[in-house]
Amino acid sequence: MATSDPSSTASLLDTPVPPTAPASASKKLALLPLVFLIYFEVSGGPYGEESAVGAAGPLFAILGFIAFPFVWSVPEALVTAELATAFPGNGGYVIWAHRAFGPFWGSLLGSWKFLSGVINLASYPALCMDYLELLISVFASGVPRYVAIFLFTSVLSFMNYTGLSIVGYTAVGLGVVSLSPFVVLTFFAIPKIDPKRWISLGEVGVAKDWTLFFNTLFWNLNFWDSASTLAGEVEDPQRTYPKALFSAGLLACLAYLVPLLAAIGAIPLDQEDWVDGYFADAGELIAGEWLKIGIEIGAVLSVVGLFEAQLSSCAYQLLGMADLAFLPRSFGLRSAWFNTPWMGILISTLIALAVSYLDFTDLISTVNFLYSLGMLLEFASFLWLRKKSPALKRPFKVPMALPGLVIMCLIPSCFLVYVMTVASKTVYILSAVMTVFAICWYYFMKICKSKSWFQFLDAGEKLDDEE
Repeated sequence: MATSDPSSTASLLDTPVPPTAPASASKKLALLPLVFLIYFEVSGGPYGEESAVGAAGPLFAILGFIAFPFVWSVPEALVTAELATAFPGNGGYVIWAHRAFGPFWGSLLGSWKFLSGVINLASYPALCMDYLELLISVFASGVPRYVAIFLFTSVLSFMNYTGLSIVGYTAVGLGVVSLSPFVVLTFFAIPKIDPKRWISLGEVGVAKDWTLFFNTLFWNLNFWDSASTLAGEVEDPQRTYPKALFSAGLLACLAYLVPLLAAIGAIPLDQEDWVDGYFADAGELIAGEWLKIGIEIGAVLSVVGLFEAQLSSCAYQLLGMADLAFLPRSFGLRSAWFNTPWMGILISTLIALAVSYLDFTDLISTVNFLYSLGMLLEFASFLWLRKKSPALKRPFKVPMALPGLVIMCLIPSCFLVYVMTVASKTVYILSAVMTVFAICWYYFMKICKSKSWFQFLDAGEKLDDEE
């Protein structure tokens, strides 16, 4: 990779232009594949929303998936749309925090987001095996399961290596096919729906589990900002991103609400049955065993889409951080054949493989905690940039004055704080360890630059000057 021109580096941070090392040698990502990549970053379909019914009853589950997008998803998507179009570089939220508060905070936000993303990535192969074992019992445990996880991760990582455009259009196909069983479920459920079941507060004697309820909503409707790390690969990002975020948001909301209304309305309530994977059983009750199998296959395909979207986000984030000299230039190496960030893909894959064989009970909660820390810093960066740089060119601008924006960000921020306060002691310890590691990594990189232990792009000098 050639050393970047300092003038181009300055324009990356000071004006809304793509970063160094653009994806000029590969086809830019168009609107439709970007919509489905965002859709898989955030949702992937109704798989996993069943616990909301078991935790709080049908009415609260329905209201939750109606209201929560407005108090959480919409603010996050609007922030992403404004900042991704103002700074359309692969660094995404790293650029935003750096521009707002300096390189230390940009590096810290990048570390929080990358760690939460790569741990989340590691959970998908195990989740895929959980679905596959319902069809093929040999994947339940032991060597076959470990080998399958390794092959799943390796094959899908290679697909990511072959090009973001290929991944994007694959996501389109995976999205259509994985949602098809729920279209069928809804069609068969319509004659059996009793609207009174929608307003049920739950079975008598079943306690409400509000922590599980809110965590389910949170897990199913976050990561709207993850696709911002792909901004340098998107065709006309200033126009494409707002359209893609709106379209993906509408698709995700419909994918959650329509099957939920259909299954609740068509089946007498047995609240304890509503756990992860219950939609497959609901499909069997509504239409037959063939639909159960279809939903289980759809779940596997959905997990494939989730993995590909998350890996793309992680890999291109490392590329963006190398472009900004937060990481050595070797972290941003692109393939000579496909122009994809092969080093970022390799690093993300190796970490995901290592983590995929661990116990996810506390790791997933730690992901939510680190993600919450990152989002609080992201909201703060958004607000401070509005105050600090009011004249900054924003191709898409949230149509509110600063006081309205504070209120818009305050509501989801309160929820983020709630998610953090209900965490366990183990999660606090793991999050603290990872945060200390992220801080030490930042200062280690500064030492590496000063001692010339690794090669960095010229952006490093520019970032130090702006601090």
